[in-house]
Amino acid sequence: MENNADFSKILDRDTTAIPQVGDIVEGTVLSASKAEVHLDIAGIMTGIVRGREMYLEAKEYASLKPGDKIEATVIETENENGELELSFRHAGQQKAWVNLKAAYAANTPITVRISEANRGGLIVNYLQIQAFLPVSQLSPENYPRVAGGDKNKILEKLKSLIGKELEVKVINLDKNEDKLIVSEKEAWQERQKDVISQYKVGMVVEGTITAVTNFGVFVSFGENLEGLIHISELAWQRIDDPSDLFHAGDTIKAEIINIEGSKIFLSAKKLAEDPWKDIVKKYKIGAKVKGTIQKINSFGLFVELEKDIHGLAHVSQLGLAPEEKLEQKYKIGDTLEFTIMSIEPEEHRLGLTVKTEVKTKPAKTAAAVTENTVPADEPAA
Repeated sequence: MENNADFSKILDRDTTAIPQVGDIVEGTVLSASKAEVHLDIAGIMTGIVRGREMYLEAKEYASLKPGDKIEATVIETENENGELELSFRHAGQQKAWVNLKAAYAANTPITVRISEANRGGLIVNYLQIQAFLPVSQLSPENYPRVAGGDKNKILEKLKSLIGKELEVKVINLDKNEDKLIVSEKEAWQERQKDVISQYKVGMVVEGTITAVTNFGVFVSFGENLEGLIHISELAWQRIDDPSDLFHAGDTIKAEIINIEGSKIFLSAKKLAEDPWKDIVKKYKIGAKVKGTIQKINSFGLFVELEKDIHGLAHVSQLGLAPEEKLEQKYKIGDTLEFTIMSIEPEEHRLGLTVKTEVKTKPAKTAAAVTENTVPADEPAA
């Protein structure tokens, strides 16, 4: 009778505590194998985790032994053996979302593993949760810079990252739509704050060229920092293709000209003397000079007078007959005699003409340069 009374009290006490489908319960491991794990739930029932519900990716589930406390999700209140059917997979997934929300709210980094790659970026996993890491959100170290932007080569570089672990930050999270987007760049920027703060505009750095693009070169220097030397800052002379002069692996010195957050902009030409500084001492308006045609555009000829001094002969100054095209009369590589019609040292502009009569004008004549040399939307020579 006493035993029956005690059992009744237990039933009365635990009636409302019987787990339901979807509940997370804590249990004590009774036995564990690669095939299944048995749990004691509060001393009143037994649960089992088996098959695809084992979810052993997380460390806490990977090496269970009797006596360990662990959480699992109820997926059936009673199986064929009268046990609770449980899932580590669901419990791990729910816990992962809780961790992701906390990381997103606190702006703290998490570690993910790369599982797939496509043209848009990388598929990564945080425990069992899949996330997307766009190419634009990769750190400088992993960003796939490919000459010419060849999409197949970019994909190859992305695929080479599969299996690697990255530290990222959550930048977009929506559990209802199962949407998770992460950024390696933001986590990298956070780590680099203290390092970047040691550098100031005007400082000279020496580094290694890591990539050459059509708009400039990227340089690695210091403690895993990277800067960009734009094509306009590579040299004083006009450059059409940086790969003609620079190659990955080259060592280069440059001056820091701007820092925007984690973006560092450099200039190589600022370390060389400006060849235009004393140009008015060497060249005079009205003087005849020999020049070699380097490039032909719809608005005129780019002409090299010497290595670092280029000028522009505007189409209106080339003596073309009606309907005659530039390419019909002039060829790249031709050396011709020109007359200097304007000089603008500060803007590194020099206007040329093939006409024999030139009206002498002051060296600094912005109007003449605008009308007769480079159009407003075109780069300076």
